[in-house]
Amino acid sequence: MQHLIIAVGRWKSGPEKALYEHYRARIQPALELREVEEKKRLQGPELKRREGELLLAAIPDGAQVIALDGSGKTLASRDIAKAIGRWRDDGIRQTALLIGGADGHDVAVLKRADLKLSLGPQTWPHLMVRAMLAEQLYRAQSILAGHPYHRE
Repeated sequence: MQHLIIAVGRWKSGPEKALYEHYRARIQPALELREVEEKKRLQGPELKRREGELLLAAIPDGAQVIALDGSGKTLASRDIAKAIGRWRDDGIRQTALLIGGADGHDVAVLKRADLKLSLGPQTWPHLMVRAMLAEQLYRAQSILAGHPYHRE
């Protein structure tokens, strides 16, 4: 199954990017990252709406859409792996994991999401979330393959 992270904003060099690349290199087929960014100087609800439009436009046809959102479900790693395995077995070829901007997702993005996923009650830097997602996708791949990376 192909995984795609679609994120608002652009990478900067640093340890978060190195950690992301560490896990990205382990995932097969390769994990893809698409970054979207509004160039106009918008603010508040107008910026949030526009970021939502950019995220939605970047979703490939037929992808299972997972929006990262603080009000979403918190799932254990095994449950994430089970969901991915179920989608794969149902013939879904790609997931699109959406990371919103600083003010979160527009309501249109949350309505489009097949799953709203929370990484817990803490607030994480969005660049760190990319690395955390890459690690969880690698962990899910390992669980599904019976690889010993995941220990309980």
